[in-house]
Amino acid sequence: MKVFLGGTGNDSTWRERLIPLLKIDYYNPVVPDWTPECQAEESRQRELCDYRLYVITPLMTGVYSIAEAVDDSNKWPTSTIFCFLTEDEVGVFDAGQIRSLNAVGALIRRNGGRYFCCLEHCAQYLNGE
Repeated sequence: MKVFLGGTGNDSTWRERLIPLLKIDYYNPVVPDWTPECQAEESRQRELCDYRLYVITPLMTGVYSIAEAVDDSNKWPTSTIFCFLTEDEVGVFDAGQIRSLNAVGALIRRNGGRYFCCLEHCAQYLNGE
C-alpha cells in the first residue's frame, strides 16, 4: 500500500510529522527544485498510489490542493482522504476558514472519501488500525 502526500507545501512540517507514523509506503511530492519532470512524476504517483491524502494547514497560499482533493474524491472516492490542521508553525485558520474547510471535508465525505482533523487519525486509518 502507498499513499500520495498532497496538500500544503510552503515549508509546512506536517509531512515530517506524519511519515514516522506511517506503516505503509508513501510518495512525497515536495522537492527542492520543482521541474516539469517533477510535475509529471507527481501526476503519475497520484494515479498509482492506493490512497491520496491532502492535508491543508494555515501555511497554504493557494487553493489548488483543495481542488485536487475534491476532484480526487470524485475520481477515486474510497481512496481520497482530506485533513486540515487548524494551526501550524505560523498561525491558525480563522473561524470562517474553518467553517469552509469543514464544508470541504463534508463534501469529500459525501463523495465517499474520508475526512479527518488530525494527523494521528489519518495515520491510524492508513495503517488499517
